[in-house]
Amino acid sequence: MPHIFSVRELTLAVKATLEGEFPLVWVRGQVSNLARPGSGHIYFTLKDNEATLAAVWFKSQQWQPAAVRDVLADGQEVICVGRLTVYAPRGTYQLVVEMVQDQGLGTLFVAFEALKMRLASEGYFDPARKRPLPPHPRRIAVITAPGGAALRDFLRLADERGFGASIRVHPVLVQGDQAPGQIIQALQEANIQSWAEVIVVIRGGGSLEDLWAFNNEDLARAVFISEIPVLTGIGHEVDTTIADLTADVRAATPSHAAQLLWPERRELAQTVDELENRLQTATRELLRRKEALLAGQEKALSWLSPRVRVLRALERLEGLERDLLRSGQTMLRDRRSALAQAASDLTRTMDARFWAARQTVLDQRLHELLAAGREAVRVRDHELAKLETVMSGLNPERPLEKGFCLVQSERTGNYVRDARDVRQGDLLRIVPRSGFIAARVQETRAERGE
Repeated sequence: MPHIFSVRELTLAVKATLEGEFPLVWVRGQVSNLARPGSGHIYFTLKDNEATLAAVWFKSQQWQPAAVRDVLADGQEVICVGRLTVYAPRGTYQLVVEMVQDQGLGTLFVAFEALKMRLASEGYFDPARKRPLPPHPRRIAVITAPGGAALRDFLRLADERGFGASIRVHPVLVQGDQAPGQIIQALQEANIQSWAEVIVVIRGGGSLEDLWAFNNEDLARAVFISEIPVLTGIGHEVDTTIADLTADVRAATPSHAAQLLWPERRELAQTVDELENRLQTATRELLRRKEALLAGQEKALSWLSPRVRVLRALERLEGLERDLLRSGQTMLRDRRSALAQAASDLTRTMDARFWAARQTVLDQRLHELLAAGREAVRVRDHELAKLETVMSGLNPERPLEKGFCLVQSERTGNYVRDARDVRQGDLLRIVPRSGFIAARVQETRAERGE
């Protein structure tokens, strides 16, 4: 049986073989993904047009002058001297660097700088032509990869911020040779549709090569001529592309793009509170000024003495009110006396015998009305009983209680009333008082005697 390696055993075997075969190597390549954590170690990737190699320059091996370490940057062409080893926790091989020689800038970096200078001279990056973003936009066209983390982060923040907006995603590739053409087409479509208030172009971080699709001259031109303001959020804060420089507004990250478009809702609530406080303060100040103006006008009115005429008018009004009250009381007393006299006269004309006769007539009419009502109810009860008898006789299920059956043709769905309603072979459904019986016609006769 062959030997079965554990993952650790196989990794250590590969490590020993690799380190034995390549104790010291010289490697030429372009620096990308450079990282300088607080530990002092330097991590980067060496790459050419066809391959990449992870590299680490440990702090203890950095014996070269500080100038060499400090100038190391993405896009730089270098020759590294070191040894190959296997990083067991990840199962990957890497170059442990011991010395670095600068060979100048890489071809991509040089091309980037050349295009940047040419487009700058043509006014592509002129701040005077850049347009501000509309406040609280409601319609956003997003150009990005549909399954990327950049879109998820953008949509999450869009859902948490602002007043709410409609977002139309234009899915494109954001890396590779076909990416620039798809992004340009998406920009053109968004402008033709004229639906969006802002066009947002976003992508997650990456190396200079990963972001190279956004350093395309045709893409920069499409951003430059866009009639709709363009906001970019490409890579991380340290990443800058030609599309970023051409856009109307550049965000540091895709998440930052959402933050530039919409404020947090708590900030909006705070703004409303501040406006409310300012409105209350302004209202109080307005009332204070109006009260002071009124007080001044009252004082001026008293100085001009129209107050005396007003007081005299009030006194006259009070006198008229008293006269009106006395006249009203006198009229009410006279009306009460007349009403009492009329009631006395009416009582003498229509004494108790008059009202007793009227009560007798009323009782007689009430007795007749009750008798007529009882007679009407009796007649209606009699008619209802007759109708119940007729309805009982018309009940189709009543004959079933006496042994009769209902016969229904399965072919037509109708009840059989005549032998001519069925044919030989028809399936019949016979319904007695309970349940049903299935039967098939073997013979039919037109008359009972036949």
